Amino acid sequence: MGWGEGRASGGLIVRLAVLIATAALAAGCFQPLYGERSITGSPALRESLAAVDIQPIEVPTGGTDTRMAVQIRNDLIFNFTGGGAPYPPTHRLKIRLTGGRQTILVDRATALPTVEAYGLNATYTLIEVGSGKTVVTGNAATNLSYDNAGTQRFARISGMHDAERRAAKVISEMITTRMSSYFVSGT
Repeated sequence: MGWGEGRASGGLIVRLAVLIATAALAAGCFQPLYGERSITGSPALRESLAAVDIQPIEVPTGGTDTRMAVQIRNDLIFNFTGGGAPYPPTHRLKIRLTGGRQTILVDRATALPTVEAYGLNATYTLIEVGSGKTVVTGNAATNLSYDNAGTQRFARISGMHDAERRAAKVISEMITTRMSSYFVSGT
């Protein structure tokens, strides 16, 4: 072993030690999103989400989206509480929902739609109960297409209901993710 080889391996050991020390210091900065305790001593995410009072979702009068509003609210309640009892409310979540269907493709022979799309848009606001201050506002939207079976009316209705359920699930997951982000980072 020559003089230059010993120096190269010594530099490698120093770089490796610096890398390990940096990784160890950075590891303390991360916290699991759904962990039992937070690093800062504030309530864990699970407790913060369980303390959100989800108001009945507003839908336009005479609209057909009432079923979607109930499904989204039920999904959010389950996402926030995990199926357990809610905590005393610290925040209130208000959601306004609009949706609609569009014909994408029409069969020329029968003049019936063969592909339709269902769009759902939710505008939400998170309000602190104690101060009445709005802390988060946002919008969640999705647009899902579904095939029709031409003249088979019940297959068309089944496809439409499936698209509605999928859209409601997407909206509830988007809102859950945004609320989780707020309670973890404060923004």
